Amino acid sequence: MKQSLQLRIGQSLTMTPQLQQAIRLLQLSSIELQSEIQQTVDENPLLEQDDALSEVNLLDRETIKNSETDSPNEDQIEIKTSADNIADNRAEQVLPDELDVDAHWDEIYDTAPTTSQVNQDDNRDMFENQTKQEDALKEHLLWQLNGMRLSENDYEVGLAIIDSTDDTGYLTQSLEDIYNGLKTQLEGIEFDEVEAVLNLIQHFDPIGVSARTPAECMLIQLQQYSKETPHLTKAMVLVDQHLEQLANNDVAQLKRRLQATDTELTAIIKLIRTTNPHPGHLISENHAQYIVPDVYVRKLQEQWSVSINRENVPKLRINDQYAGLIKRADNSEQNTYLKDHLQEARWFIKSLQSRNDTLLRVSQAIVQRQQAFFNYGDEAMQPMVLRDIAELLEMHESTISRVTTNKFMHTPRGILELKFFFSSHVSTADGGECSATAIRAIIKKLVAAEPQKKPLSDNKIALLLGDQGINVARRTVAKYREALQIPPSNERKRLF
Repeated sequence: MKQSLQLRIGQSLTMTPQLQQAIRLLQLSSIELQSEIQQTVDENPLLEQDDALSEVNLLDRETIKNSETDSPNEDQIEIKTSADNIADNRAEQVLPDELDVDAHWDEIYDTAPTTSQVNQDDNRDMFENQTKQEDALKEHLLWQLNGMRLSENDYEVGLAIIDSTDDTGYLTQSLEDIYNGLKTQLEGIEFDEVEAVLNLIQHFDPIGVSARTPAECMLIQLQQYSKETPHLTKAMVLVDQHLEQLANNDVAQLKRRLQATDTELTAIIKLIRTTNPHPGHLISENHAQYIVPDVYVRKLQEQWSVSINRENVPKLRINDQYAGLIKRADNSEQNTYLKDHLQEARWFIKSLQSRNDTLLRVSQAIVQRQQAFFNYGDEAMQPMVLRDIAELLEMHESTISRVTTNKFMHTPRGILELKFFFSSHVSTADGGECSATAIRAIIKKLVAAEPQKKPLSDNKIALLLGDQGINVARRTVAKYREALQIPPSNERKRLF
């Protein structure tokens, strides 16, 4: 075959490092973004944080202006934008106005970026209560153990038991395993000694800690009541022998085995509910995990307005001193180094600006499509998928997916992830559509209003939804109910 040269014209997507950076920043959460910014500032001498900048940030070019003269319209959202003043040291930038971020994530990265360490130099100690506190219960028990006059062997046994107690207050190892681990270290120790020390610790504060089962935990607490307490004996029998029937709400079985009437069984269950099956939570409560919202939604003059959270917007600028050294216009190694980092700093700032612009546009579109939710709640949530926002903003669905991942919106109805506003739909009797979020809200409302002695079955809930024009099958109701962590009707039945 004869060789020849052919000239062909075609188009292909070239993933430049700058575009890769823009896409990666778009995917990051607010915490990951702060860490990425700090790392970049540490590595690039041409980039610096300026905490003295005004509230109008260099990167935040979006401002909300609500007209006081025009008549507000509740069906529309008017969000105007204005350009901020750009610093003089950025005036010579020659960069495209927009970065194309409509590329598939899999073309560049195999997996999503992992969360890195949060910057510890932030002036706002906003994550102080996320410090690990899982040892609070063990420290509390150890403080009480140190106050006891125990032999050396008993003290070592106590340490082993406390070390095997988890945050909920239960033993994570069997007493036999603890004994087998200690008998090689403590000469002459007997199993009865381990049981005695366990009994001692179980009466530490909180009472019932280091129990092996929920029944043992609640039984220890019931034993602290006065023997004259009404129904105490039957309550202890129920906890010791029939706790499974109580969990399954098998009222008939409990009445028969305890030989109790409805009134007596009600009093017995009330007494059992005074115990705490998770005593460790009284000491080692899980600390709140703060979520920093990326955008704010407020209703101003009957209009819903959207704004970027300025606390998350980094205040960055080019270092004037180092940028001035580049004007020497020589080809020295130092000057080349500064030029390269100057271009990287400009692209980083531009990528951050592009991220904020895209996040704001997507948030505005979501609020515009879901005004009924903001006005009336979950039951008014409209069906919406990623494609709807992508078509509205003329973006790719992958871009919308990146923007809405691990991003949060502060609203009058709470802090919600942007993904929350996207849900599938179910057809209604009149040919319309109802979102899955709205159906779950209706199911939750029906269950909250049901009679406790005769709760609604899944089939009954499906019939009630059908009366409202929402056609769903019983198994669909069961799926939504399980998603709401609502137990079935037989477990919701109550005597009082």
